[in-house]
Amino acid sequence: MADPKKLSLIAFSGDFDKAIAAFTMASGAAAVNYEVNLFFTFWGLNILKKKKRRGTQGNGALAKAFNYLAGGPENLPMTRLNLLGAAPRLMTGLTRRRNVATLKELFEASIALGVNFYACEMSMNILGLSLDDFIPEVKDVIGVPKFLDISSGGETLFI
Repeated sequence: MADPKKLSLIAFSGDFDKAIAAFTMASGAAAVNYEVNLFFTFWGLNILKKKKRRGTQGNGALAKAFNYLAGGPENLPMTRLNLLGAAPRLMTGLTRRRNVATLKELFEASIALGVNFYACEMSMNILGLSLDDFIPEVKDVIGVPKFLDISSGGETLFI
């Protein structure tokens, strides 16, 4: 019997446009019956935070400062041409006008389609975050060896 189709994505960036790419790939692959694993590390963890806007999450003053500056899922900047923070709202409006799924819709579709969300243990330790800081859809907190095991036998993309 053939191995199931599998796609694993590493979401390293907390940038709005890169999040759109990750969730487009994740929801698209899940829609055609791939097993999809999303591993969020460093600034990619901002996408999964419960607090939607800036907040002082984290353990320790420096961690709180980093997490405040990074924001949450409603503060993701564009990689380029951020336009003082207005670009993500403009891009969301443009996607709606062009009848393309928004980041929020892609995120919700990924959840509905059973995409597995994993948070990077090392990054969480560095940023002073705990599982309680994230949405309940995070399946587990794992390290690189466990992610490699989970992603084995499929394609892996770094976004």
